[in-house]
Amino acid sequence: MAKKTGFDSNMIIADVLKKNKEAIKVFKQFGINCSTCGGRSQETIRTGAMNHGLDADELVKELNKL
Repeated sequence: MAKKTGFDSNMIIADVLKKNKEAIKVFKQFGINCSTCGGRSQETIRTGAMNHGLDADELVKELNKL
């Protein structure tokens, strides 16, 4: 069983990326290009998902599979 990283929708995107470098792949899978976004240091997963018309819970679910 994979170790759960414990991401939640209130986490800042930059913190998620620091916690697990593989998270960038999940964001890209959802169409969020965090590597070039200036908002990553201020936006939460929920805000980022909302700004891209995505379901934050689905994004978190995928992140927690890492």
